[in-house]
Amino acid sequence: MSDGTRNQGLPPDDEAALSARLQRLGDRLAQADRPSEQEAGARQTANNAAGFARGFRLSSELVAGVLVGAMIGWLIDRWLGISPWGLIVFLLLGFAAGVLNVMRAAGVVRDPNRND
Repeated sequence: MSDGTRNQGLPPDDEAALSARLQRLGDRLAQADRPSEQEAGARQTANNAAGFARGFRLSSELVAGVLVGAMIGWLIDRWLGISPWGLIVFLLLGFAAGVLNVMRAAGVVRDPNRND
């Protein structure tokens, strides 16, 4: 602003007052846009904990479905003597059940047992 091209009709005192007002306005805007540090820290910690809990739940739903399917398939193979077929079929069924459980837990698919 002191190069003379932008303030063609302003005296130097008005230019200083304008610069001071702009500086105060910038400071006030910076404080208004920024959340307080205590609120931001508590909110971020809560969001991280909730995100970790949700991720752990979703991953355990998928892993549990696959493991239960594999275990049932292995037991059927041992009982009926149809070696790889029971494991293969029930492993795939367990995977499908795990994906369905993850989708229900994430809210993508509506759970038929809930009355909402």
